Amino acid sequence: MAAITLIDQVSSDTALAGARVAEDLRRGRGAGLNRSGRFEREQREAFDDGWETLEDLPPLKTTVQEEKARSIITRNTSPDISFDRSINPYRGCEHGCVYCFARPSHAFMGLSPGLDFETRLFAKPNAAELLERELGRPGYQPRTIAIGTNTDPYQPIERRYRLMREILEVLERTGHPVGIVTKSALVLRDVDILARMAEKGLAKVALSITSLDRDIARTLEPRASAPHRRLAAIKGLSEAGVPVSVMMAPIIPALTDSEIEAILEAAAGNGATEAGYVLLRLPLEVSELFRDWLLRNRPDRYRHVMNILRSMRGGKDYDAEWGQRMKGQGPYAQQIGQRFALTARRLGLNQRRRKLTTELFTAPQTGGVQLSLF
Repeated sequence: MAAITLIDQVSSDTALAGARVAEDLRRGRGAGLNRSGRFEREQREAFDDGWETLEDLPPLKTTVQEEKARSIITRNTSPDISFDRSINPYRGCEHGCVYCFARPSHAFMGLSPGLDFETRLFAKPNAAELLERELGRPGYQPRTIAIGTNTDPYQPIERRYRLMREILEVLERTGHPVGIVTKSALVLRDVDILARMAEKGLAKVALSITSLDRDIARTLEPRASAPHRRLAAIKGLSEAGVPVSVMMAPIIPALTDSEIEAILEAAAGNGATEAGYVLLRLPLEVSELFRDWLLRNRPDRYRHVMNILRSMRGGKDYDAEWGQRMKGQGPYAQQIGQRFALTARRLGLNQRRRKLTTELFTAPQTGGVQLSLF
């Protein structure tokens, strides 16, 4: 029955070809589709009406809309993640990682989780100002703020907006701990601040590396830093005294899981001291986008990848159950976990996990408090 179901799914996914945006219009992007968001009353797709009008469309360009945010620290109570607060200075991500689990959030903006997610971005220019205000509110209790857990704070538009540097300046000034996850070597731009914070036990950084294969990385995460540049970023941060970990996120069965040992060895050789992984997650629209990517880039692997993934997700593309969504279940998932753990132990990774301190926090004097007129 499972085989029949998969054959039916392949037939259904083959029909996605009619919904794809032409390659010359989306060159350098991860997604091949741009369906309307799931909350929209109308679904729109581009199609050739016989007048060859699609040939007149310009290539997709990145646009950025500035958003006047009202708050910047996001809280969560998820029992299977290690932080309870985070900051996202941007919505959408130009890196274009086709597997990104944050893609469905673009539907809340009335946009597509497909190509819109990586081309129609939102920046929060008042992020640092809001952060200082929220840190200064009466009763605020510091705990490590995670940045980069949704969209990448060091994506290409950060070169222009520099929101992360402003945020780090506030965190350094107030002695507040921060943990950063990124796929970008641009993090080295802020190594001066990060090194000073790390010396006080206030900062750590994780570089996410999915594959060392440049061809896979180029299509899977087209505008993220190349794998060798991420390794160089690990080395640069480590040499500056910043604790660095490597995240193999996500591990894609039958495509990148063969690289577990090689990625950990390369990261450890460049100074990483900790390591973690996340199994491929395909919530909501991400499933369709990833399956379309497979059909376009690795059609020979489609059946194998999806069969194994579903074997770890209770027969589904994705299972959001707490405790299962990050690692999966079943024999194949256990094998991945064991290989990762054994390799990390052999390389001396995760022997000592650096815990950041909250003891140096000093609330900003003007944050959240109305200033005196005299």
